[in-house]
Amino acid sequence: MMDIINTLFTSYDLVAALGIVALIMVISYGFADMIGQRRMGSAIAIVVGLVLAYIAGKYTGGEKGLADVSLFTGVGLLGGGMLRDYAIISTAYGIDLKNIKKAGLPGIVSLLVGVLFSFIIGAAIAALLGYTDPADITTIGGGAVTFVVGPVAGSALGASSDVIALSIAAGVVKSVLTMIITPFVASIIKLDNPTSAMVYGGLIGTTSGVAGGLAATNAELVPYGAMTATFFTGLGSLLVPSIGYMLVNAIF
Repeated sequence: MMDIINTLFTSYDLVAALGIVALIMVISYGFADMIGQRRMGSAIAIVVGLVLAYIAGKYTGGEKGLADVSLFTGVGLLGGGMLRDYAIISTAYGIDLKNIKKAGLPGIVSLLVGVLFSFIIGAAIAALLGYTDPADITTIGGGAVTFVVGPVAGSALGASSDVIALSIAAGVVKSVLTMIITPFVASIIKLDNPTSAMVYGGLIGTTSGVAGGLAATNAELVPYGAMTATFFTGLGSLLVPSIGYMLVNAIF
């Protein structure tokens, strides 16, 4: 029996990864049903995944979570950028163009406000941590926008690798918190229609975080939130290294 399992996990690693994720989802939704909060199933699954990744990282001393364990290398492929982006792009087929037109102006405004607000918060935290170099502050501020904008800004401005790594960490934390918190605040902020989902995606910006959070809230809203969130990184990559840096440089 163990030989069969070992062969499955080593020779068909992607299939095994799908099985692991499916098992986690079944357990998570089962627990969510037990506590009467079925819509929280995805959020619970995310937390379980993070815990398993932490345990695996401690066990192996690696940096890729479960993927560092030889039996679970398929998890790295399944959770990689290629399949993630494919899944996000594929959600566009569920979009109603009428709803996109309805949320046009609010969506654009939310993008601008979201990028500006995230950058200001990130830059302020960087300053509070003792950073005084404008390039470093801008890079960390970019990380607070998304974990892609930080490295883009850092590379353009010549920031150190340590600062770029910190900016990535800031973006990852934001993404994970968005996944976990969204289902809990959805009813409070009336996140229950395509327009609000597009505004939410524009304000928060992290595509994976918004998609994961909305999937745990209402799967039908995922394409709308992902639509505006997808533009967030591109807009941030344009504004942060240019206008953002000039503003920080003028202050510091």
